[in-house]
Amino acid sequence: MAPSTGRDLSDPTFRASVIELCGALAYGELVGFFTIVHDAQTAPRLAYRVALAKVASNEFTQYERLVGRIEELGGDPEEAMAPFTASFDEWVRRTPPSSWLEGLMKVYAGNTLASDFYREISAYVDPQTRDLVKEVLQDSGQAEFAAQELRQAIADDPAIAGRLALFGRRLIGEALSQAQRVAADRDAITMLLVDDGSGHGADLAEMTQIFARITQGHTDRMEALGLSA
Repeated sequence: MAPSTGRDLSDPTFRASVIELCGALAYGELVGFFTIVHDAQTAPRLAYRVALAKVASNEFTQYERLVGRIEELGGDPEEAMAPFTASFDEWVRRTPPSSWLEGLMKVYAGNTLASDFYREISAYVDPQTRDLVKEVLQDSGQAEFAAQELRQAIADDPAIAGRLALFGRRLIGEALSQAQRVAADRDAITMLLVDDGSGHGADLAEMTQIFARITQGHTDRMEALGLSA
């Protein structure tokens, strides 16, 4: 793979692909904001609500940064996000947590899977956008908060481990399905990922490795909780 450079943005097709990636991320951050706000409302302790409110505020800030980048590149934020609303909303619909702990698992395992996918794609964009994506996808504290609470809950009641592991396996199945659908259905995203002979993008072997790395990351996170993936 040849790394992308800032000069690539002079290519309208490449620029459109970068705008589309930012649109996907921006809508993901917006969904994350609303999800965290909902989780905060159902949290069993006031301290949890305060902690999650801070995380939600950060999510919205990152959304605004991505919207700003879309506008810098000459795109319309709403148009850039529109192609991804159905897939993100479907992910939310198909993976409803049935408890506070499953909600934390969705944060810890599910949301991080999506971040891994878009972090992989960011390797193929211009340096300025790549740096922004890396900053946006950094854990704002939500995943670590979820991990700490899950570890404590499992230590207090080992019987819940099996149910959480099962939910974690469901999350990765749905997340990989959605990621593959986005990569296949969106021509602009495909153009970023797949080398068409230009020297930019990944070949089939690298594409396989991308999804293998995402899967391994999920396995490592589950094992860090003492759960099987």
